[in-house]
Amino acid sequence: MNKSELIEKIVTKFAQVSRKDTELIVNTIFDSMIEALKKGERIEIRGFGSFHIRTRKAREGRNPKSGQAVHVPEKKVPFFKVGRGLKERINLPPLPASGSGTEQT
Repeated sequence: MNKSELIEKIVTKFAQVSRKDTELIVNTIFDSMIEALKKGERIEIRGFGSFHIRTRKAREGRNPKSGQAVHVPEKKVPFFKVGRGLKERINLPPLPASGSGTEQT
């Protein structure tokens, strides 16, 4: 699922909210998360997971084309840790499809 699909799903579920407002809300949430991570803050969404920044140390790498040694500087990367609630929900058996013909008469 990408951002536009997420917006579409919200618009479908909440018809009283316009597409423009939904897009603004989703963008505000993502922008707020990005700003928090830039500041080094941890983001925790209970039942879903948490985001934080990890620092990768500087190292010597290799240019795959020439094989020449290249210095790779230290950098910050976002890291996501899945929450227990999300793990449990993903591993639940799928719901039976409606109208599957298993009804008794």
